[in-house]
Amino acid sequence: MDVLLRGARRLGFEIGENQVLLFQRYLQELVEWNKNINLTTIIDSTEVQSKHFLDSLTVSSVMSKEVLAGGALIDIGSGAGFPGLPLKIVWPHLRVTLVESVGKKVAFLRNIKDVLCLDGLDIHWQRAESLAHDHNLRGTFDIVTSRAVASLSVLAELALPFCKVGGKVIAMKKSGISDEIDRAETAISILGGVLESVEVVDLDEIGESRWLIVLTKKAISPPRYPRRPGTPARRPL
Repeated sequence: MDVLLRGARRLGFEIGENQVLLFQRYLQELVEWNKNINLTTIIDSTEVQSKHFLDSLTVSSVMSKEVLAGGALIDIGSGAGFPGLPLKIVWPHLRVTLVESVGKKVAFLRNIKDVLCLDGLDIHWQRAESLAHDHNLRGTFDIVTSRAVASLSVLAELALPFCKVGGKVIAMKKSGISDEIDRAETAISILGGVLESVEVVDLDEIGESRWLIVLTKKAISPPRYPRRPGTPARRPL
């Protein structure tokens, strides 16, 4: 786990021995399950460390110490658990909720939760459009994360309703962000958000630039949003 450890130090934190063991087991399970389920095209140990584990942990650079120490985060479209699970491993008191609509991937996430004995981790097998109308979850999270799930205009509609006022949406992107931000201005405004910042992350261990688009929730999202499953993607605001 040398790549992961070096990259974490560059981000400003250390990963303990017990956490390294958890990441090693996570890697083993990911490779084994990937033989039967299409979880990721990346299975090389070094690349998993850089492109999945470390990439996920870059989100922490725009999260407050208070939230990392015990806040609530929801990860939309978690897939094989990125970025939510690596964040949970490093900051065990962070309360993490994973949302995934594909049943086979949910089975993997539930397995990892059991194998790693992770407390304070919830997993929902549901579309975000529907789950965001659950009164137990809507408007309750400090942080909403998403990695390569949807365009920013679509993500604003899916994610901002989960945020408490004052909370943040962190969208992880690789390229083309300027046009994407411009197209998302209307959706962000309608859903009660504002663009706070765009942060670039350059780590040698990852090998290419990453961008974190940070939205802040300034007002309650109108109750009609998000619209029915599939509608935000078909007809972005």
